[in-house]
Amino acid sequence: MAELTTLIYLKKNDSYLMLHRVSKKHDINKDKWLGIGGHFEAYESPSECIIREVKEETGYTVNKPDFRGIVTFVAFDNREDYEKKQNGICEYVHVFLSEDFSGDEETCGTNFPCDEGKLKWVKIKDIYDLPIWEGDKLFLKALEEDREFFNLKLIYVGNELVEHEWF
Repeated sequence: MAELTTLIYLKKNDSYLMLHRVSKKHDINKDKWLGIGGHFEAYESPSECIIREVKEETGYTVNKPDFRGIVTFVAFDNREDYEKKQNGICEYVHVFLSEDFSGDEETCGTNFPCDEGKLKWVKIKDIYDLPIWEGDKLFLKALEEDREFFNLKLIYVGNELVEHEWF
């Protein structure tokens, strides 16, 4: 069964607020840098979900989330499962961007006690040098280029991106 998730890149000047996932022991994203986001709760729309997740993880209030695309993230533990298309996970990630958010800098963002990891403003050009998912580089580029709404499928075996397709 597929999971529904959201992901947002909060943009200030030429930086995104990034989350370094170092807190959870059993985390598919362990030690990776990501935008902010999480799983839908019952009856939430994508916009409601991302507004809630940003508040919970950063303390900021997103005033206007800009829905930019959907990424189908598929992951298999090993090559055999990938070839047989079995035992994988699938997430439909609703990707947002926003420069319209508010909150007290003394208590929000990098000063917020996030239980998911450490928050840091990172220059957009420097994000590609961080440990991020290879596929994230593809849709981050689409955000940078201000492309129209995008639909991207990413397939991983372990941490290796083995397929991607734009639709």
